[in-house]
Amino acid sequence: MLRPLAGPAVIFLLGSAAAQHGVVMVPDTATTPLPKAVEAGGGTYVDKGLVAAGMLPAGTIDFLGDTLGSFSSLMIEPGSWQRDGDTYTGVLWTLPDRGRNDPERGVFFDYRGRLHRFRFSMTLSEPAVPAIRRQRASLPRATVAAEAAPTTAAVTIVPDGGRVLQDFDGKPFTGADPGTGTRIERGIVLPSPTDGTGAGKISLDAESLQFTRDGGFYVGDEYAANVYRFDKGGRLTGVIVPPRSIRPLDADGKPDFSSLHAPATGRRNNQGVEGMALSPDGKRLFVALQSALVQDTRAGDAAGRTLTRVLVYDVSRDAVPRRPMAHYVVRLPAYDADGAGGKPNRTAAQSEIRVLDDRRFLMLARDGAGLGAEGDKPIVFKSILLVDTSGATNLAGSVYETGTASLLGDGGDLRADIRTATWEPLVNLLDPADLARFGLTLDPRAQGKALLSEKWEAMDLVPALDTEHPDDWFLLVGNDNDFIARHCVMDGRRCDSAIDNDNRILVYRLSLPRTRSTAASHHR
Repeated sequence: MLRPLAGPAVIFLLGSAAAQHGVVMVPDTATTPLPKAVEAGGGTYVDKGLVAAGMLPAGTIDFLGDTLGSFSSLMIEPGSWQRDGDTYTGVLWTLPDRGRNDPERGVFFDYRGRLHRFRFSMTLSEPAVPAIRRQRASLPRATVAAEAAPTTAAVTIVPDGGRVLQDFDGKPFTGADPGTGTRIERGIVLPSPTDGTGAGKISLDAESLQFTRDGGFYVGDEYAANVYRFDKGGRLTGVIVPPRSIRPLDADGKPDFSSLHAPATGRRNNQGVEGMALSPDGKRLFVALQSALVQDTRAGDAAGRTLTRVLVYDVSRDAVPRRPMAHYVVRLPAYDADGAGGKPNRTAAQSEIRVLDDRRFLMLARDGAGLGAEGDKPIVFKSILLVDTSGATNLAGSVYETGTASLLGDGGDLRADIRTATWEPLVNLLDPADLARFGLTLDPRAQGKALLSEKWEAMDLVPALDTEHPDDWFLLVGNDNDFIARHCVMDGRRCDSAIDNDNRILVYRLSLPRTRSTAASHHR
């Protein structure tokens, strides 16, 4: 179980099936000074705050001549992370999704699946940090947010090529929606347009990335909810096909891979494998859906999508196992999109995970407001949760996995015999003081600062390599800008938007229990 030592303004439904799970009624803006700590399993997890940030202009062109879309997922290449004084460097790989698109108008591009490679550098100004912390602790929060001095800590990300993803036959993937089209490779039914844009290629909406120790990597997909295994050259070597409960199926039980409508059962459209990460020992692969499956969705508004699934695969012997060893339910936060204290009407989408040990992982959950979003809704919730599966029901092999049985009981809520994983907020991205020091704001009317973008979807953990603080880690958090740029090029065609939504990375400093610190060699 998790016990918060300090928490944000989240209202908890104590004494109900949702105990210890948040319902956010008003903007979840940080109001207490950092650091903030949470205890779990006998260890203490500490958020020490935002220490660096960097950006790349939205109009940057990538190694294939397209607008460089940020970051559905990111990871520092294992073995590349180094420290020299106050400067850290490494090779950063990032994953764009399916390219610029406008589903409502049927606009898709034959966007080749790819990874982007960057030279990553971060220089910290540690002496300034304690002074900033003292200033924040002694002033009213609103004053600190308005007057916070800029920091000299900086992140630089320099494009340095990339890697094209190829299928079993060496053909590129496409970002185009497959519609009703499929193709079969090695006995696996895969999404593939039958004509028009991307015809004959495997459709890929890439959302999650995880490198393996042999230089290969996994990529999680939205269309089929598959996990694709690639070798270090980017060639497909295997596919983890999800259990029947998660596969998008029509009313006749046939594959329904399109993103333009919800299937009869399985993953919701555009709500596939959004988060994925290996355990520190590399033996277990955790796979998280963005929100509830169709059959687990409560009728009514979008607050009924909170019961997402997390699968755990044993990949110690087989890189593409046929079935999971564990299968859990995590209840995501629900929130009022107007932030006005009303009834929750949205689900905070799960956007990335990073595994700490066999039972615990960090999960990034967010609302749909901020720069790049339509409308003028306030930013309400963007937090990184510490999730613990210790007491959760394992659904592996049950009818909730092998079939399409719903998790919901007669009252429309989770069945009483199924226990969810527990969680507590650890890192709150909605910290006006921290954001202001790096030129960011939560207020769309603020002058001279950039509005925090809508979609924060990427995370990685790397050790601080600090002998005085051996349990300290950096948490890299990246946005997905959806290729929104005033000057946009995609597959040789223009795709301009009215604004620039720049590519950004925020870096937080955490202290994690020693069990996690023993995994530092994975990044060295």
